Amino acid sequence: MSLPKWATGFGAQVIYGLIIGLVLGLIADDWLAGLLEWVGGTYVQLLKLLIPPLVFTAVVTSIAKLREVTNAARLAAQTLIWFAITAFFSVLIGIAVGAILKPGANSTVDAADAAEPSTTGSWMGFLDSVVPSNFLGLTAKVTESGAAVNFNVLQILVVSLLIGIAAVKAGKSAEPFIQFSESLLSVIQVVLWWVIRLAPIGTAALIGNAVATYGWAAMSSLGQFVLAIYIGLALVIFVLYPLVLMANKINVIEFARRVWPVTMLGFVTRSSMGVMPVNQRTVEQSMGVPTEYASFAMPLGATTKMDGCASIYPAIAALFVAQFYGIDLGATDYLLIVIVSVLGSAATAGTTGATVMLTLTLSTLGLPLSGVGLLLAVEPIIDMGRTAVNVTGQAVVAAVVATREKILDTKVWDNFSAKTS
Repeated sequence: MSLPKWATGFGAQVIYGLIIGLVLGLIADDWLAGLLEWVGGTYVQLLKLLIPPLVFTAVVTSIAKLREVTNAARLAAQTLIWFAITAFFSVLIGIAVGAILKPGANSTVDAADAAEPSTTGSWMGFLDSVVPSNFLGLTAKVTESGAAVNFNVLQILVVSLLIGIAAVKAGKSAEPFIQFSESLLSVIQVVLWWVIRLAPIGTAALIGNAVATYGWAAMSSLGQFVLAIYIGLALVIFVLYPLVLMANKINVIEFARRVWPVTMLGFVTRSSMGVMPVNQRTVEQSMGVPTEYASFAMPLGATTKMDGCASIYPAIAALFVAQFYGIDLGATDYLLIVIVSVLGSAATAGTTGATVMLTLTLSTLGLPLSGVGLLLAVEPIIDMGRTAVNVTGQAVVAAVVATREKILDTKVWDNFSAKTS
């Protein structure tokens, strides 16, 4: 008797990897913990390796194909609008949870742990991050252990858009370049699928390493804060997103089936950027979002669409700091939290990280930045849930915009349902 497809599909394999990882993390000794860390880190690195060529070739190819699309500007505007709408309601949820549970007032964390962070957010960060520092926004840092090369996806996106537009303007002479980009994109997508197929192994290693390594003991003093964060995240992913989907006549259960592997990868990798290639492939090949649109929306979302890191977390964390230091917040302060959360994720895109986003919120409200140090002990624990919400929200917006603009390929959506039923 063969197992049903839902029990052997990719989503099920990720669940099996999660369960195996939990078991391995509980029994891990130093050797096994080190192995899990290496395997998980290698998997995330493989995903990140594909991001620069994937974004560049996909955007250049899409710009060429967008000559046939008359509503490209409208698609971009709709994407930004829905980014803002979901961020707005997410931060309201965060404020409500923080105000009701009062995690700062009930915390037993030691005030001696207060310390200002090494990096802070600024409203100029976004402008600095958009201007490319070199051809593909690549940077290198040399340390005692060797050289490390990093990239800025926003800069890659900007460069790719400019080159794509220039290729279109160049006319026939640029056709070989566009054809080469399309061909290279096809090759990269094949390699990407090979890496994605390793997701169950990567999931097992990453969650196993998390269980074996993270400081769960810190939950004793910051348990109320962690609980508040996860309640807020749960309300976004299980209430807000389904309401948004239903309002746009998208089947919530069917969407959840498609996005589940992405959500779990976000949870275990703690990297929106690392999950971006998987997320883009999912919305294109499981939901029917056109490549021309997904190639723009998903890289942009991976850097600026962060309902977990830029809405729920800074709202609850800011209330925690205010409550801990006995500082009363007024209506104006709450309004500032909303404004910073809706706009701030873009302003900190060049220096991604929830801690940077929190410093921007605290400095805007005039709260002590030293409060950031109080929360660092549980950073890895809450970052897992934040990233899961981030990547899910990015897929939600792509599906919603494609549906509203009537560009969603319903055949792709229906074929996925048939294959997994």
